[in-house]
Amino acid sequence: MQAETFALSDWMAPHLQQIECALENWIDADAPAGLGQAMRYAVLDGGKRLRPLLVLAAAQAVGLQDESSGVAALRAACAIELIHAYSLVHDDMPCMDNDVLRRGKPTVHVQFGQAQALLAGDGLQALAFELLTPQDSSVPLSVQAALVGLLSRAAGYKGMAGGQAIDLASVGLALTEAQLRQMHRLKTGALLLCSVQMGVVVAGQVQTAAMLALSRFGEVLGLAFQVVDDILDVTSDSATLGKTAGKDVAADKPTYVALMGLAQAQAFARELRAQAFAALDESGLSAEQTLPLRALADMVIQRDN
Repeated sequence: MQAETFALSDWMAPHLQQIECALENWIDADAPAGLGQAMRYAVLDGGKRLRPLLVLAAAQAVGLQDESSGVAALRAACAIELIHAYSLVHDDMPCMDNDVLRRGKPTVHVQFGQAQALLAGDGLQALAFELLTPQDSSVPLSVQAALVGLLSRAAGYKGMAGGQAIDLASVGLALTEAQLRQMHRLKTGALLLCSVQMGVVVAGQVQTAAMLALSRFGEVLGLAFQVVDDILDVTSDSATLGKTAGKDVAADKPTYVALMGLAQAQAFARELRAQAFAALDESGLSAEQTLPLRALADMVIQRDN
C-alpha cells in the first residue's frame, strides 16, 4: 500500500479517540479556584493533535514490544500535547504575541484573564512531566528518565522556549535563511522532532540507523510545518485557520514568505516533503511500517489550517 492510498483518517480515528479520552481523564476539572477549567479549555475540544499522533505513529513504526510500551506511548503522546498547549496559552498573551483567537475560540487569557492563563500554562507544563513519571510500575524507570530528558530539552531554552525568545527578538529584523531556519528548528521543530524520538524510545531497543533516520524525518517535518504555517498566514483567513490570519505580516515578523516569496516558499515546502520521505526510506523500516508517518507528513504539507 502506498502513502497516496493509505486511509489516514481510518488510522487516526481510534488513536484520536484514545488521546482525547486520556486527556479528558488526566486534566483534573477540580483543580483549585477554577484553574482546572482554564487548563481543560486550553487543551480539550480543539487542535490537530499532530504531536501525539507522531508519537504513536513512530512507536508503531519501530514496533511496540509489550503492554508497558503502549502505556508509555499514550502517556508520552499526551505529555507532549500538554507542553504544546501550554506554549500556545503563553504565546497568545499580551506580553508575547497578544492574540485573541486560538482554535476557533477566544484565547485563554481573553476567556479567563491573564493571571489565570499564566497559571493554566504552568499547570499544563507540570502535568506533562507528571504523566511521564507514573508512581506505579506501568512505565520502567529507564524509559521515564529518557522521556523526561527528551521533553525537557525540547521544551526548554535549547528548544521551544529558546526559539520563542529568538522570535520575539527578531521582530522587524531581516534574518538570513540560516538564522530563520535555526529559529524555527527550536521554536516549532524541537517538539515535532521530540514527538518522533519519544515514540521510538517507548518502543524499546531500536537500531541506531533507524533512530538517526527517524530523527532526520522529525527535523525536516518540523521545518516543513513552519514553512506551511508562514504560507497559510498570508493565503488563508482567520475562520479557516482558527487563529488570526496575517498577524506575522502585521507584526513585521521574519517568515519564509517574507524571505523568499510565496511561490518559492511553496516550492520549498514540497522539497521538504521529499526530504522527509527520503529519511524514512533510509530508516531500514518497511514501507508499510512507515505509512502513518508518511501520511502525517502529507497532512502537514497539504493542510489548510
